[in-house]
Amino acid sequence: MKPGHIVGALCTVGASALLAVVFMSSCTTPPTSLTDGDNRKPEDFPELAADVFPQLDGGIKLSADEIKGRNTWNLWTGGDEQFWERMSRESYGLVDLLKTIDSRNRTNRFKEMGLINQPGYQTAAKPDEYGLWIDEAVTPESAAINPKVYGRSTGIMGFRLFPNPAFDEAAKKKWDGERYYRDADYAADPQLIRPYRVGISCGSCHIAFNPLSPPRDPANPEWKNLSSAIGNQYIREGRVFAGNVRAGGLFWEMLKAQPPGTSDTSRIATDHINNPNAINPIFLLAQRMAAGHDETLSGETLLLPTTLEAGEIAGATKTKNVPMVLKDGADSVGVPGATLRVYINIGMYSQHWLQQHNALIGLTPQKPFEISTAQKNSVYWLATQQKFTNIAKFFMRLEPLKLAKAPEGQSYMTDDPAILRHGAQVFGANCASCHSSKQPPAGADRKTWFASAVLEKDFLKGNFLADEKRYPVTEIETNASRAFGTNAKAGHIWQNFSSDTYKKLPPVEDIEVYNPYTGQMQPFKSPSGGPGYYRPASLISLWTSAPFLHNNALGKFTGDPSVAGRMAAFNDAAEKLLWPENRLGKDSIWRTSQECNLQIQGAALPEPLRTLLKPHLDADGYFRLGPIPEGTPINLITNIDSDTEPVALVKLCLKIKAVFLKIKLEHLDPEATKALLKEEVAPALFAVSKCPDFIEDRGHLFGSELPDDDKRALIEYLKTL
Repeated sequence: MKPGHIVGALCTVGASALLAVVFMSSCTTPPTSLTDGDNRKPEDFPELAADVFPQLDGGIKLSADEIKGRNTWNLWTGGDEQFWERMSRESYGLVDLLKTIDSRNRTNRFKEMGLINQPGYQTAAKPDEYGLWIDEAVTPESAAINPKVYGRSTGIMGFRLFPNPAFDEAAKKKWDGERYYRDADYAADPQLIRPYRVGISCGSCHIAFNPLSPPRDPANPEWKNLSSAIGNQYIREGRVFAGNVRAGGLFWEMLKAQPPGTSDTSRIATDHINNPNAINPIFLLAQRMAAGHDETLSGETLLLPTTLEAGEIAGATKTKNVPMVLKDGADSVGVPGATLRVYINIGMYSQHWLQQHNALIGLTPQKPFEISTAQKNSVYWLATQQKFTNIAKFFMRLEPLKLAKAPEGQSYMTDDPAILRHGAQVFGANCASCHSSKQPPAGADRKTWFASAVLEKDFLKGNFLADEKRYPVTEIETNASRAFGTNAKAGHIWQNFSSDTYKKLPPVEDIEVYNPYTGQMQPFKSPSGGPGYYRPASLISLWTSAPFLHNNALGKFTGDPSVAGRMAAFNDAAEKLLWPENRLGKDSIWRTSQECNLQIQGAALPEPLRTLLKPHLDADGYFRLGPIPEGTPINLITNIDSDTEPVALVKLCLKIKAVFLKIKLEHLDPEATKALLKEEVAPALFAVSKCPDFIEDRGHLFGSELPDDDKRALIEYLKTL
């Protein structure tokens, strides 16, 4: 099959997959072996004690354990290079991290992909011994970094290079580096063995520019310009992980619409909802842990490290105070479980992970990832399990980044104490109830307590600026896509990484969603079993984090890491937060920018869909829907519920295909097209949608009714957080 056949390919059901349905052959046939370590043991992957990043994170002085934690966060891939190498062979060229790191694009990496170039490296003067273009070291990495444990640098922060053990003499004879870059068919051959594997650490999405020491040139930062856990607000996930996609398909349209600095962590183990989310900074973990809430745990969740106290025997259930990181509060099992789940989600121990779900396509029912299986068979799980404690210690050392300490930061702030006092009072009366980890004692009048507390000098000290509680999406009213994710429900892939408390949450009331074809709001029923909630975002160092909201939808993206660039984004987001009439509103709906198609290879369809659709496949074996008209809401197509009865799905697909064909053949004008879609397609798609909530920048209207003077004062106070 030629790459042109799969450009823009996207699954009819579960089309939220980032890396496209072209995982079809690989992910429908999981690995046969459950082991992942080539007979190595956890002690073969020791923590790195040397401080190899002394200028990182503002030159902060770390303890020995904190140094180990930072090194793990920035360097450790957990063996996920095995997963990404497999994807390079089995995704028909769409996913190929070896091409992502092509040194000839170093100058444009940040601008085009949002990747952070590693200091001390430069564009390669020539290809290496295998004809591959990989950044060359000007100042080599520390010799303390063991390449057998951490690989070697690719010249991109968080991307590590490992030799491929499968690249034997036979593979060398078939390898042609020049042809690999030039000939797409050659590079897409599943039998092609590459010389290297590329793995990614957590730092690949979290290392970015230090707001207190921004780079003069984002393409050529110095170590002092980088921060380990600020969150990469610039990464363009589609261009990094699916860089070969070209215009013409719905998949391309979906990636084009995705905001920079977001990641959809429910794409490979898909929940059939297109819901990319902001990559947030990590601050004050100790305070966050203290602000946690009691969650009831049971089953395999109790196998997670530190879930039980020393000497405690696992019972049927356990109640534990835990913090949460995910925006929907689904990762409700504590820091160790959240950390390990992240590594699994980026490819660690894929030998088992891919057994439990049909990656990307997701048409077969998920099964829970089994912690017991990982502990028995995965050396990388066991090694990571031993490292998370020091990762947590490192996070506990990270302090808020104050605008006043940034270069010329004071020039963006008021020096009028009356305005700041006024802003603090507005914050206490309207925001602190949810956005403060310091809460009134039991029995106290909350309004009176906050009115006094916000004026205390130490109110912001050690304040996580969020209460870690879950609130119904009907109360927050922001886009519900993330809240309605289902991966952490009972029986789903992350069952053992969510609490019983989460899985027993009552469904929220119906939400109101906008139907772009009728122009009217209509009710939509929330799923049960956990989904439907958001926890308040921390407002620590808010000035560094715009655009706002969980999906980076509120405010303009400047792509400029300077203080001026951050403040331009902050001011725009703050204005739109408090003056919602200035938001995009209906114009924030992600729509196709041109006529496109959606297609899926018939062989990738599971039964009984394959048999039912066989008479309707094109001559090349593909089932296609299209042409999809320009201006079609992308999530109307991507969020189809895979649990819909197969016969009903087939009827729906055929109906949509007939309507799109009619639009094309009869050359219907925009008005006639809209009328036909309104009558024939929209109602059917709304009926099978997991989340037909399309307006991205809606909701969180708290404070929008305040007088303008209150709003202005509040914005000045928010700059001090």
